[in-house]
Amino acid sequence: MKSENNIRLINKQTFWQKLSKQKALVFMSVPFVLYVILFRYAPLWGWTMAFQDYKPAKSFSQQDWVGFKWFVEIFKSEEFRLSLKNTVAMSLISTVLGYITAITIAVLLNEVKHVGLKRIVQTVSYLPHFLSWVIVAGLVANILSAEDGILNEILLTLGFIKEPILWLSVPKYFHHIVGWTYVWKEVGWNTIVYLGAMTAIDPNLYEAAEIDGCGRFRKIMHITLPGIRSTIIIMMIMSAGHILDANFEMPFFLQNGLIQDATTIIDIYVLKYGFKLFNFSLATAAGIFKNVVNILFLLFANWLARMFGEERLV
Repeated sequence: MKSENNIRLINKQTFWQKLSKQKALVFMSVPFVLYVILFRYAPLWGWTMAFQDYKPAKSFSQQDWVGFKWFVEIFKSEEFRLSLKNTVAMSLISTVLGYITAITIAVLLNEVKHVGLKRIVQTVSYLPHFLSWVIVAGLVANILSAEDGILNEILLTLGFIKEPILWLSVPKYFHHIVGWTYVWKEVGWNTIVYLGAMTAIDPNLYEAAEIDGCGRFRKIMHITLPGIRSTIIIMMIMSAGHILDANFEMPFFLQNGLIQDATTIIDIYVLKYGFKLFNFSLATAAGIFKNVVNILFLLFANWLARMFGEERLV
């Protein structure tokens, strides 16, 4: 027992000694810690509105507590169920397309031997990442315009269609428009992650495979992809924590009366009831539901990875 206490005392002293030697780093981190506390944790106090019949004119002590009333209300709401379905659909389509395209492009770029060409492709592919989603939504609206949109012009010129298609007026097209727009904007940035992981693969493995007569395809299947499996798993776990985080700007700026049933997502639902209808309690309950589900999916994906012996976050 005494030896255990001594070990703890030594570890404690070592911790404070290391901390004292890194005073500069500690002081530099203080503003960031305060930022996280102030803007990430302090606002969580507002979650109490979800359990109240909140009235802005009343003080906190005068609010009427209603328990889980508003959580029951959102599940009774057909509009919320529709927004949940749209959110999950857009998120899954964007995630799946994003993974497939990013890994494919990363593998192809890894096989390119011309350094100049490789850099040009990387630069061109990840530049859209720096565009605001508001600008991207405007570009998409212009490209898909039925009057002078470039996509309709190309299809008409090539003879694939006989009249312009109203891309932003047909509900079944919208989720795919959001998905492919996400791919165009983010695929280059996501590719960098996988290319970085590929640099850690031992080049001797490729040399040994080539000596054994393996072609490029077999080297990709048996060396490259297994070599970045841990990165793929980690990225999937992180994506699981955003399963209800569909892109807000695209549905918000491109919505119209004809495709309203396809564009309503949870964030728009929260915005509508919180700032237009002033039902802060209902909006807060919907927001809490979204965040709790995201956290649960993140924990489940991390647990699943641990069960199968794969890389995980913690």
